[in-house]
Amino acid sequence: MTSLSVLAVDDVPPALDELCRLLRESPEIAEVSGAGDPLSALRMIQSGRFDAVFLDISMPGLDGLELASLLAKLSEPPAIVFVTAYEQHAVAAFGIGAVDYLLKPVRTERLADALARINRVVPPARSAPEQLPAPPPDSMAALPVESAGRTRYVRRTEVLFVEAHGDYVRLHAVSGVHEVRMPISRLEDYWEPAGFIRVHRSFLVALDAVRELRSDSVGGLLAHTELGDVPVSRRHARDLRERLLAAARSGRLDRSERRI
Repeated sequence: MTSLSVLAVDDVPPALDELCRLLRESPEIAEVSGAGDPLSALRMIQSGRFDAVFLDISMPGLDGLELASLLAKLSEPPAIVFVTAYEQHAVAAFGIGAVDYLLKPVRTERLADALARINRVVPPARSAPEQLPAPPPDSMAALPVESAGRTRYVRRTEVLFVEAHGDYVRLHAVSGVHEVRMPISRLEDYWEPAGFIRVHRSFLVALDAVRELRSDSVGGLLAHTELGDVPVSRRHARDLRERLLAAARSGRLDRSERRI
């Protein structure tokens, strides 16, 4: 194959630009796309076919190893090449099924080796499938939380609401309060389809975790959950009320899946 379509993923813009430049200079590649974060990469992969994905490992929220594990579940997964500054993840990378593991800065000859490996594993050009696309992988059903050298995975179904705290978010879950380094806006993108909505510039809440709406001492609105009250700003109050009403009418406030 001499007409590969590839996607490069790196959250550092200069590194992404350099990797895309190197890939575009390779004669085996017909098309190069770039993504600056894992969520964007997932959306691009769901909407189009790539022969290979070149992944950075160290990215906030969802790292390259976790993204590669999700991609491996697709019906026609792309070949994965990791591009990283760290050697210690090589064993895990090949355990996931990576085709190659490139260290930064990427040398032209090593990139050529990686492309040769991709050509050996990618099947001949496939005709466009006349079928429904595979359902998108659930990219953030659990979040890794690092503490004292250990990694714990906090399931989304445990979390009732999320609070922004600088560069971190605090997950208020039945198992406790957990901090994850990620902007709340990015987590909102990941979890909004699962029923988490923005109710304040610093808070997300799970619709099925809201037991009632209350007024505070100064006339503000609070969304009451079993783990405490969540402030609701005026600009989000109407949307929350409408979403709760629609969820109640459709029966989507059933809490059977939430771990309370």
